[in-house]
Amino acid sequence: MSLNAQFPKQVPFLPGHVFSDPYKENHHKTQQFSNVNGTVQEKTNFIHEEFDPNLLDSMKMGTPPNLTYGSRQPPENDYIPRIQPPWLKYDRAVLRFYSYFQESVVENPNENYRIRQVIIYYYLSDGTIHVTEPRVQNSGIPQGLFIKRQKIPKKLGKQDFYTWEDLQLCSNINFYDRVYRICDCDTYTREFYEYMGKPLQLPEQLPRDNFQAQKETKDLKINPPDTKEYKEYFEVKLGGGHPNGGLNKYLSNDRKVLSFDIIWDDASIEGQLNYYTLNYYLADETCEVKEVRKPNSGKDPYPLMLRRQKIPKQPILTHYPGMTLKKEEFYGPLDLICGNQVKIYGRDCFIYGCDDFTKEYYLKVLGIQQKPATLKQERGKKFYQPVPPYNGYGYEEDSLGSVYSLQPKPPKKDVRKNFTQDQFILRFESRLISEVREENQRRFIISFYCGDDTIQVYLTSERNSGIWGGKFQERSRQKNPLTNDYYTEKDFQLGAIVQFNVYKFQLMRADEFTINYMKQKPDVFKEADIKQIIAKLRMFADNYPNFDSFLLDIMKKLDKQLKGQIEFEELAAGLQELGFNLTLQEQYYLMREFDISGEWKLNMQALWEGIGGKRS
Repeated sequence: MSLNAQFPKQVPFLPGHVFSDPYKENHHKTQQFSNVNGTVQEKTNFIHEEFDPNLLDSMKMGTPPNLTYGSRQPPENDYIPRIQPPWLKYDRAVLRFYSYFQESVVENPNENYRIRQVIIYYYLSDGTIHVTEPRVQNSGIPQGLFIKRQKIPKKLGKQDFYTWEDLQLCSNINFYDRVYRICDCDTYTREFYEYMGKPLQLPEQLPRDNFQAQKETKDLKINPPDTKEYKEYFEVKLGGGHPNGGLNKYLSNDRKVLSFDIIWDDASIEGQLNYYTLNYYLADETCEVKEVRKPNSGKDPYPLMLRRQKIPKQPILTHYPGMTLKKEEFYGPLDLICGNQVKIYGRDCFIYGCDDFTKEYYLKVLGIQQKPATLKQERGKKFYQPVPPYNGYGYEEDSLGSVYSLQPKPPKKDVRKNFTQDQFILRFESRLISEVREENQRRFIISFYCGDDTIQVYLTSERNSGIWGGKFQERSRQKNPLTNDYYTEKDFQLGAIVQFNVYKFQLMRADEFTINYMKQKPDVFKEADIKQIIAKLRMFADNYPNFDSFLLDIMKKLDKQLKGQIEFEELAAGLQELGFNLTLQEQYYLMREFDISGEWKLNMQALWEGIGGKRS
């Protein structure tokens, strides 16, 4: 019975309505996995598994179960390959070669062959090659992909394909019966061949065909020699500016100036040596000559001897300078060397020096070392103008203001000193030095104001002396007749003699503030520094055989009665007997330093230890 007789009568016999088994109701696809008792299992009805009888015997005999028979063979390549395949090692690595082939041209009188440039790409990952031709605008030739990417056989019909070793520079290669000449390659290709130990040859140039040479000749346009002048003329006529041909030179040398010192000896009757500065501008090769002005030279100030322009070596003297056909030679950097003569419009000038920038420029750019020339020094003219004597009005600085300028200015004061030292006043008790015996008994208080170096003198009066006390001299600045300078604070020392006008005073004592002030400034009042006083005493020890004998001699001469304390008069007499030339202020501070009891008596034990003696 045929299958057609089994079909139901109500189903038409058309394509798509015919089944192999028309009575089959389940048409689902057989599944590999099934669910048995809630567990997913794999159906193994159609899977044939091979078994090893030796493995089964070892499992039955109770030997250690080995999953594999024998030792496992090490894999050649793991999931991290030890030997990388080409598709992984050379992924996206492409060798590029520049080549050409020659194509014949027929029925063209201008050319009989044509040079067509192509690029050969070799893919290292699979050894495929594709050739492309760069598109040239308006070439009239269909260009682009020349050979699709594929493995190219060396001979048609054989399985021997080209590899990267077959591609060499300056060699011919045949792709499908077309010969290509390989000329050059890119940098990566050359480095790859050197890495593989097969360096490439030197590249060669691409040849030129007749059509290309004729095209270059056709596009070449030669302007007439006077076209540039015509263009500049019409541009200026239409309102444009002059073209700047030296723009590059101007930008590279802008604000670079070579400065030279020159001298011109004017040999005329009223002439003299004239000093100038020659500035050479590298931007436009122009020069300017400036006069070096000197005070009280007796000449009118002319700032420029020559304005900025090019200086010709031999100037052309003509009534029409712009229409002369002679060419002038101008001075350049090679002509401006120290020691050379420069002729500036009939004036022979001598170059005797230059600045540091000029020396550096000549040494680095031109390789010339500038050596300045030595000139004879002129004797300066000395003018003596005596200062008129002091007229007695104000201070001397006030009267000198009218000497130094026509409009006198008030003398400047030391404001900083006035602010910092104004509160310090040094007071000394002094006596008058006079030929009259009675005058020597008069006592004065001298006050020195550190803020402005002024001095004020007061006279003290004794009862029933017949002398009125009070202000003896107004506060003012006084000059030292020995140095002709104003008195300062360092001139006031105990025992010093100062003179105000015709009166001489000897400083006898000072108040406690003045003593402490001098003690705090040993750099100014050196005789008030106890360290320097002791050092001065120790210097006299060089006249003794040893230091101990020096100390014993001091103790014997000062404290003759061995009281342990001496008065100021005994100290002064003992030092004079020893030959130690200490001033009155040094003796005073020595007495204050070693007066332990406060009774104005010097302690000999403290003096012994202060000078350097060992403590008993």
